[in-house]
Amino acid sequence: MCSNGNSPDFPQRNAELDATNAAGMRSNHGTMTTTRRGTWWALLRPAKREEPPMQNWTRWAGAGLTAIMALAVTGQASAEDVRRYDHATNKWVTVSAERVAARTQGRALAQRGPAAEYHRRQVRIETREKPGTIIVDSQRKFLYFVEGNGMATRYGVGVGREGFGWSGRMSVGRKAEWPGWTPPPSMIKRERAKGRILPAHMKGGPANPLGARAMYLYRGGRDSMFRIHGTNQPWTIGQNMSSGCIRMMNQDVEHLYERVPNGTKVVVIGPSGQGPKNVYAETGIVRENVIASIFGG
Repeated sequence: MCSNGNSPDFPQRNAELDATNAAGMRSNHGTMTTTRRGTWWALLRPAKREEPPMQNWTRWAGAGLTAIMALAVTGQASAEDVRRYDHATNKWVTVSAERVAARTQGRALAQRGPAAEYHRRQVRIETREKPGTIIVDSQRKFLYFVEGNGMATRYGVGVGREGFGWSGRMSVGRKAEWPGWTPPPSMIKRERAKGRILPAHMKGGPANPLGARAMYLYRGGRDSMFRIHGTNQPWTIGQNMSSGCIRMMNQDVEHLYERVPNGTKVVVIGPSGQGPKNVYAETGIVRENVIASIFGG
């Protein structure tokens, strides 16, 4: 019988098994143990591998770098986002810092006026035009309201950009306070080609590009589509920015509006001096009203 697993007929084999049992046999997967009572495989937990010091340092450094990068990205995101309270919805909302900066810049521009030379002035003028006539010098960016006795009020204006300048004689056909704006079909088509969709009509108000007042210019009894009007972009006064209209600061167009009845003659000198010749000559500025020059009065 071989109940204990050893063979009595092979003492040498049994001795070898006893020696093996005492020393044990190792493998990569565990320990094989053999005793006099039998032989079996015992799969124990593999021995822990020891990594070289350099490998440990590399792993720690990589983990640290990953953490730093994560913090940097989080910091950048927080720097680009701004939390603010939306009173319309009564909720806190997150907006990009870029959007906030754009709004701030827009408000700053809206408060910025034109250069001092375009502020309203009373000037001396030589002209054969009758009192009550409007003269627009697109080249110098000035509008003159002829008062008589060699005097005129000079206003700074913005005029048509390149390709939109014009000249000639017209008259004021009608007037409107806080006018609505209906873009002409040609403008709608032109702006659509640039990816900008204009409204079919925009009600009057502070956001309307025609500003506080408008005087509609007619030629031969028909609307020319050109206007003398205010603007919600006062920094454009003194520049070639419009699509042909004559734009003024709101306080200036209100001042002129009260002095101009329907039927008023308007003489426009083109941006290159083309059109009516020898219309006027400015000969000097009347003593400046300091308060008026500061506040545009």
